[in-house]
Amino acid sequence: SAAFYLMNKFKSVEKVKEHLVFTTHTPEEAGNEKHDIYLCQKMSYFCGISIDEVRRLTGITDDLFNHSLAALRFARKANGVSRLHGEVSRKMWSHYSGICEIIHITNAQNWRYWADKQLYKAMEEGNDLAFDDRKNYLKKRAFEIVADQTGKLFDSNALTIVWARRFAGYKRADFLTQDLVRFEKLINSIDKPVQFIWAGKPYPVDYPAISQFNNLVHLSKNYKNVAVLIGYELTLSKRLKQAADVWLNNPRVPREASGTSGMTAAMNGAVNFSTDDGWIPEFVNHGNNGFVVPKADYENLSVHDQDNYDLNKMYEILEQQIVPLYYKNFETWRQIMKNGMRDVRFQFDSNRMAHEYYDLMYK
Repeated sequence: SAAFYLMNKFKSVEKVKEHLVFTTHTPEEAGNEKHDIYLCQKMSYFCGISIDEVRRLTGITDDLFNHSLAALRFARKANGVSRLHGEVSRKMWSHYSGICEIIHITNAQNWRYWADKQLYKAMEEGNDLAFDDRKNYLKKRAFEIVADQTGKLFDSNALTIVWARRFAGYKRADFLTQDLVRFEKLINSIDKPVQFIWAGKPYPVDYPAISQFNNLVHLSKNYKNVAVLIGYELTLSKRLKQAADVWLNNPRVPREASGTSGMTAAMNGAVNFSTDDGWIPEFVNHGNNGFVVPKADYENLSVHDQDNYDLNKMYEILEQQIVPLYYKNFETWRQIMKNGMRDVRFQFDSNRMAHEYYDLMYK
């Protein structure tokens, strides 16, 4: 709508371009809105410009008005929200003419707000005793919320895996539970116990996501060390990042535009374990500051085969690398935590992002 407002004001596409840039936020079909062009006009979306003129200006000939497409034709420059998303966006829009250049500026998070400063202080002082003590305290404190909501008593010394974010189909919340045999083997281990926490919210009318959430709640009732928490807002989000030893992220590549929860998790000493999507290719160095599922040729895999490949790889990495490392070689595990904390701090702090938006887009 801003584009049409400017069009009304300047009466020239060239002039509009001088004043307009566009950030595309998602490769998801549902996130790139299309509405009936007559409804848009009825609601004054086009600021008094006639439908014929709108069609001439935007090149949209059918009755569905594609908002993102119009924005890409009116802007002088656009950006995706991670390097990978920039590539995906260029490919996605390449068969349309008259599109502006699409660069990328990777999303970031505010370190001052999210990071646990005491954990960073212990790391900077090289005080491993204080570092371990602090992380253990953070886990204990978060587990009070688990006990409050579910009545389950989690162990602050056990490896804790957390999946917490918006529930959306492509993010595959219940992914690891799709192989129940391996899932149970993981959580029923006596000498290397693993605890799972899920949290997050589905959109109100996203029924598949709502049933996914409900299924996880029912599943969790069978185990003393699996919990699903409600009320996922900023406070719980921070507590769960502090509770996590492993921050689990398994979207279907390449559908996650950026994803930033793993950034704030790393700022609280959680180790990222993810499929290679969104911001992750710019961050994770496998086995050094996190763990990542090696990319397959996803282009030529069916969704079913992609899910099978990812699931198998995730269990391999969990069973053979993550769990043994945490329990048998904690020195190395601690170093991976610290590497993640260090690497996330400057490259993915919001100051860097704000500067890039100014320098690359707005100036």
